[in-house]
Amino acid sequence: MSNWQEISVQQTKEKIEAGEAEILDIRDPDSYEATHIPGAIHLGDKNAREVIGSLDKEKPLIVYCYHGISSQGAAAYFAQQGFKEVYSLAGGFESWYCAYPAEP
Repeated sequence: MSNWQEISVQQTKEKIEAGEAEILDIRDPDSYEATHIPGAIHLGDKNAREVIGSLDKEKPLIVYCYHGISSQGAAAYFAQQGFKEVYSLAGGFESWYCAYPAEP
């Protein structure tokens, strides 16, 4: 995949349960601390270099934000950086939260 794609909440849940993807939360730190998708890593200004350097470019990467808009730009960035399989969560955290419980 040379570009990114949108992924549904259900597909995201399946990839998480199978251990098949890294999940990046690009919302603000307070929102991440309040609640996030299980297993998600927060990506912010202060830890961006460390987090990006720790990711496996061969493993699917799912990026999410609040509503699925900002994550599209982040997904495009990761695809340009050589990540092989990059997704933006359709509807963002709001869609996830409506369907599944989140971690505090």
